[in-house]
Amino acid sequence: MLYLIIPLIAAVVLYFLVFKESAPQRKKDHPSWHAALEKYVSFYEQLTTEDQKIFRQRMVAFLEETYVDAVGFEIEELDKILVAASAVIPVFKFKEWSYNNLTGVIIYPDNFNEDLGYGDDHPDRMIGGLVGTGRFEKQMILSRTALHHGFKNDTDKHNTGIHEFVHLLDKIDGETNGIPEAFLDKSYVLPWINLMHKEMDAIDRDESDIRSYGATNQAEFFAVTAEYFFSRPKLMRRKHPELYNMLDLCFNPQKRKKPKN
Repeated sequence: MLYLIIPLIAAVVLYFLVFKESAPQRKKDHPSWHAALEKYVSFYEQLTTEDQKIFRQRMVAFLEETYVDAVGFEIEELDKILVAASAVIPVFKFKEWSYNNLTGVIIYPDNFNEDLGYGDDHPDRMIGGLVGTGRFEKQMILSRTALHHGFKNDTDKHNTGIHEFVHLLDKIDGETNGIPEAFLDKSYVLPWINLMHKEMDAIDRDESDIRSYGATNQAEFFAVTAEYFFSRPKLMRRKHPELYNMLDLCFNPQKRKKPKN
């Protein structure tokens, strides 16, 4: 009888650990993405094996709640991988995060203009990405060329995908103004504003290696410097230590402390 009881006990244990609704749910992983992520995403490459798995799980969760589609070409898996990586990188250190202000990402084959026109008959196509408003509310539009370039070339400190997802984070408090109040202690807001304008002035005087687009307005400064922070962290820490530390507080919640008086 023992040989009959043992399999029965094993089946009951398996039921409670795996199949029972009250049992802990195992997060989905996609190990087949590892090679592409190692090749294109330097942020992922520098993670431990355990954190790489968590990164992929966060990507899966993002793609389950956000559609990614293409206009003018057939979307490939790498396109979705790079979009999901762009979404996860800024919030990877957050305990949990869901982009509630986004439902879908639309990828155009190349840069587009303000009317979303693209191709050779639209010579004014200068936009690589945008967060939609109006009828495009809760949608993001990305240029495939710009998306891929951001991960193929880290040396220019420019990553369109990360840039647009940081705009979404900025927008969480209801206003896209470059002041990440949802992610900084209130006591840091004024120091951040002062630092931001100091650095924007340096860009205008051509005394900074931060991309000139960062001086356009506060929202673009936040997104541009976040690109720099995630693409070339060691360089930013050396050249802009104060800015690096402030962004580190913003994107690494466990490091947030009130400034000393």
